[in-house]
Amino acid sequence: MQQKQPYLRGRGAQINPASKYEKIVRDEQPVDWALHAADWEEPDLRTEYLETHPKTILNRVESPDIPAAWSLNPYQGCEHGCIYCYARNTHPYWGFSAGLDFEQKILVKRNAAELLEKELQKKSWQAAPVMFAGNTDVYQPAERKFGITRACLEVFWKYRNPVSLITKNSLVLRDLDLLKQLASEHLVHVAVSITTLNEELRQFLEPRTATIAQRLKTLETLTDHGVPVFVMLAPIIPGLNEHEILGMAKTVAERGALGIGYTMVRLNGDVGLVFEDWLRKTMPDRADKVLNKIREAHGGNLHDYRPGTRMRGEGKIAEIIRDQFRLAREKYFSDRKMPEYNLDLHERHKTPQLRLFG
Repeated sequence: MQQKQPYLRGRGAQINPASKYEKIVRDEQPVDWALHAADWEEPDLRTEYLETHPKTILNRVESPDIPAAWSLNPYQGCEHGCIYCYARNTHPYWGFSAGLDFEQKILVKRNAAELLEKELQKKSWQAAPVMFAGNTDVYQPAERKFGITRACLEVFWKYRNPVSLITKNSLVLRDLDLLKQLASEHLVHVAVSITTLNEELRQFLEPRTATIAQRLKTLETLTDHGVPVFVMLAPIIPGLNEHEILGMAKTVAERGALGIGYTMVRLNGDVGLVFEDWLRKTMPDRADKVLNKIREAHGGNLHDYRPGTRMRGEGKIAEIIRDQFRLAREKYFSDRKMPEYNLDLHERHKTPQLRLFG
């Protein structure tokens, strides 16, 4: 891929747009390319973990485009560095940038499992699937250090409450023992996110995620152990990966996926600034073409806030993509579906101490 400007290897974002929520806007610190271009593990670019102390951990999902009632995010910010990530726009609420800060300053909720247990113990709690996480990846590199995701899975199993996971990191296999237990009672769905089969493109789009080969192996391993897996081929970025839809669908079907889904890329808020800067540095010869195709799929804008439309887009490009997915489902997934969640076990496990009197 052509590069006319220095490129910060190992990170997705190349800039730090100022947070609009900061009372005092900090001057953006320029990157010393001579120092960092060859080694992204220089001290200035290492990840910083910041502990937070939330009082609640479950979030009610209000979006009509997301088929879930609750979500849980043990981390804010994500070291994976996916350049297109919509969650980047949550970081400015904390006083940080949606750019490099999102990848380097990770907020850690150490007490997430404790808070989750308190919620599931409540008499008012009715068993419902919890989306884990819906914002940033629960198996990002921070999880190796803190283990919050595993601790929460242990709580979900203890109280037999359904949970769904979405990740692009093979670290999920560390918790295969718990996932097998949950799957044995129809309490878990795992979604693996795959954006491309082109490893070179993956390295630019998602610099600190698992390789494509690792993700496919992860899908295969989970399936072999009875854990139901859905694959999100997302986001689809016109001009970059829409031509891969059928190939990706065939590949994940061969490895045991029970279904596929997709979303159209949308570059809301500061994500548009970060993405366009990245695109012009990594693929300057294709940048205008890709950006114009994205605009064509969103009514002339890079962003799209319209419920019901924002996740799928509109116009000819969006229609072609929908048709390809329809064909892919008919061709490779017509006889497959994810199992239903078991919602009947939670009440019996809400107060485990009562088993002493059973």
